[in-house]
Amino acid sequence: MKKIVNNPHLTAIERTAMSFPTRWLKEQNWLKGEILDFGCGFGIDTEQLKEQGFDIVGYDNYYLPEYPEKRFDTIICNYVLNVLEPNEQAEVLMSVSELLKPTGKAYFAVRRDLKSEGFRTHYVHKLPTFQSNVILPYKSVFTNENCEIYEYKHYNQTAKAPTDCVFCNLDSEKELISETATAVAFLDSFPVNPGHTLIIPKRHVADYFELSIHEQRALWLVVNRCKTLIQKRFNPDGFNVGINVGEAAGQSIFHVHIHLIPRYKGDVENPRGGVRGVIAGRKEY
Repeated sequence: MKKIVNNPHLTAIERTAMSFPTRWLKEQNWLKGEILDFGCGFGIDTEQLKEQGFDIVGYDNYYLPEYPEKRFDTIICNYVLNVLEPNEQAEVLMSVSELLKPTGKAYFAVRRDLKSEGFRTHYVHKLPTFQSNVILPYKSVFTNENCEIYEYKHYNQTAKAPTDCVFCNLDSEKELISETATAVAFLDSFPVNPGHTLIIPKRHVADYFELSIHEQRALWLVVNRCKTLIQKRFNPDGFNVGINVGEAAGQSIFHVHIHLIPRYKGDVENPRGGVRGVIAGRKEY
């Protein structure tokens, strides 16, 4: 069966007026500091806010493809997630988390007036486009029959969880690498090599095998993303990837975490065998 190729760029609207979510956020005085309009389409909101004195730039994968090289105080992302498939939605959430300053806020507007989900034929371009309802586990700040607006802050900037787990209560100064709706990555506090990263589910679970398939899949999406980011930042020669499950396997913090450990030529005398070295004397074969 031929795979249907989604064309999310076809959904961009050539408007003359500012979109409702952007106008509403402006009325709340929530558009602060350096602002990014992520998935801005033709850039109408960006242009109108800039004319009003806001410090804003736009990014769109199709219409304004110059990817931002810095972080922002405020990010708006209007009606982007509804036209993306789940893996692509996760890519957007990770991108926004990486572009947001540690204490910044992002706002995701999603449609609430969709009559059907899945692929449809675009009424103007006559090509297949995808649409879906989106529910995010973030704070909802506005909703009506047409749209909902969510406020997002980095995982370690949100209210502390009612537990003494160090991963549930990450220090607000901790540098996060990337984040999705259900998973987050950050640099290990006691790295075995530069760039050593931990990827955890936001839900407090001790045993990896007790996570849902959805949560496991989300973790590996973040692992793959972090590999790219760590490669660019630290330029390692290889990686070890591992999970400790249970005290007998060396687990010391009982909240699931995947270790992504960069490896460098010469960091050990003989790297042959890699993760087999978790049991002393059985690395060689």
